[in-house]
This record gives sequence, structure tokens and C-alpha cells, in this order.
Amino acid sequence: MLRKLSLVAFLLASFALPALAQRGEGPLDPSLPVGITVPEIIQRFAAKEKEFKEARENYTYRQSVKVQTLDGDTVDGTYEQVVDITFDDQGRRLENVVRAPVSTLERIIITQEDLDDIRYRMPFVLTSDEIPLYKIDYVGRQRQDELTTYVFDIAPKQIENKRRYFEGRIWVDDHDFQIVKTSGQTVPQIHSKRGQENLFPRFTTWREQVDGRYWFPTYTRADDVLHFNTSDVHVREIVKYANYKRFGAKVKITYEGQELPSAPPPPGEQKGQQQPPPK
Repeated sequence: MLRKLSLVAFLLASFALPALAQRGEGPLDPSLPVGITVPEIIQRFAAKEKEFKEARENYTYRQSVKVQTLDGDTVDGTYEQVVDITFDDQGRRLENVVRAPVSTLERIIITQEDLDDIRYRMPFVLTSDEIPLYKIDYVGRQRQDELTTYVFDIAPKQIENKRRYFEGRIWVDDHDFQIVKTSGQTVPQIHSKRGQENLFPRFTTWREQVDGRYWFPTYTRADDVLHFNTSDVHVREIVKYANYKRFGAKVKITYEGQELPSAPPPPGEQKGQQQPPPK
């Protein structure tokens, strides 16, 4: 999100970690896991995340985005976009814009990096292919609503030119070995030699088990006072992912090495959900 200032655009930044959402969250237990090693946990959830990433590419859903700037408690600018992720009759993935009113933002500009973060990095997935890129530290175990989770802090081992990464904390369900919550930000912050800043707020993303097998991102929230060289701007960002439906074409989707049937399991087979905070 670029900040507007005369003819020079500046992007938002935040370096302070906000408090994690507390609804349904238990105390952190730093003891080591029982009956399984930390490397085994990482290996298992990374393999599951790779399956999930491939499966999500075969689902349709609606993505709703709202970005606001605030002066005190007053909203003084809003950007909105609602997009349906669908497929054409040839099975090609489409993004159909359903709603996109004229932006009233005056102090920031939504950049392509922001849009890419919303599409790819806020619903963060850490697969077995990406594990070598990150430093992963086990933090402990923690309850998230009805779930017991393993908690990890992750950060990129090194920053490569023009590549973006997630840095923060993830919560992994100890039964399904899938990420159910992430909290952090995308890095690096971008500073040009001409004094422009392209910086990004911290966010939290919650997932829900919508098909009885995979945990899909359903709600992302960022609420930060973002600091840049000239002034601070309070930014609030909400992203919702809804109406997940498996695409009806003959697409093979596997789970734990088994091909899934064409119809999802009945609701009674789904386990308890964690709940995002009030919206």
C-alpha cells in the first residue's frame, strides 16, 4: 500500500507485533511434544500443506477485500473488491470481479504487491518444497478453541531479490497436521533509492475445515498503526474467503495418498472448528 504524498508515493510499514487474538486461545506450553519429534511434525505438516495447496487450486470461492484508513475512530478512506475465483468450461482458472467501487483512499495506494500478498501470502502455505527456505523454531503447544496445536516461529533464511516471504508464527493442528492459523507479515519491506517505501502491515489468518479434510483460509485481519518516514497511518484490512466448492470437472485431488471421491463427506464427519474473532 503506497502512501500518497505530493508526487511521491510511500508504502505502509509496521514493525511492532500486535497481540494475538485471544478468543479461545489457551496458555502456551513450551514443553516438547510427546510421542513425536519436532522434525517429524515439520515433515508431516509440510507434506499435508503441499497436498492442500494443490487441492485448493481446484476449488472455487469468493474473496472479499476491504482496506480502510482511520483518523482516530473515523474511517477516512476505503478500498473494496469482491472477486469470484472460478473455472471456465475448459477448466481454466478465472478471477471474476463482482464488486469494485471507486477507491476513496487518499493517504495510501494499493500496489500490485499488496494484491499479490492478499492472493498468495496472507493465506500462507508452508509446503515441503518451501521448508528449505525457512528457519523453523518449535515454540510449544497451545489450545486454539477446540484444537490442540503445535506452535512454530518461522522466518526466511535469506532474502532473495524480488522474492517475498512470510515471517511470523504458525499453529499446526496436532491431529490433521495442517496449519490452522498464521500471524505475521510479508517481507521484505521495500525501500527505493529515491526515498519511496513499499511496506506491509502485520496480519492474522484463520482457517476452517470446510470439506472434512483440508483447513482452508476463511478470514484475515490486519489492524495496525503503520509507521513511515513522514507520519503514521492507522490501517485496517479485512479479507474473507467464502463459498468453497470443489470444481466439478474431472480433476484428481488426493488426501494422504488416496484420491478423493467427487462429493465431499457429510457434515457429520467434520471435526470441531476453531472460530475466528468477532468480525
